[in-house]
Amino acid sequence: MSKRAAISPSEAADRLAIRELVEAYAYCADRRDAAGQLALFTPDTHFVVYMDAKNPTPSQELHSREALAPVFADLNKYQATMHFMGQSTISSLTKDHATGLAYCLAHHLTVDGEHRRLMIATLRYHDTFAKTGGTWLFAERRLYVHWLEERTLS
Repeated sequence: MSKRAAISPSEAADRLAIRELVEAYAYCADRRDAAGQLALFTPDTHFVVYMDAKNPTPSQELHSREALAPVFADLNKYQATMHFMGQSTISSLTKDHATGLAYCLAHHLTVDGEHRRLMIATLRYHDTFAKTGGTWLFAERRLYVHWLEERTLS
């Protein structure tokens, strides 16, 4: 394993703040806190969804924070969700701009009477972050769905 160079306290704080931003997105999604989720994005954010990670054509592309509201509200169709955040990497970092990658297993529970179904989405996010007023926000989020798995629960 290669030895990592020492980082400054301010870089460590920025890296932690970005990781907490990524985790806050999942936290807000699972609690149906759409207002909290929206607050994690810049006003002119760019959000792109690729339902097939191998297809270079996006399934959905949004160009503002307000445009995200219906996407986050759509989570209300599930009885519950649980987003498990995996590894994340910051690829580049300056005082007010960063890029990174994060992995997620997103569990979505649907209940219809006695019938319960679980859909698990394997996701990868390619993120661009901007530091505005001392706070890190998503400036761009590209969501890639690698595969979906559906299960009937007993």
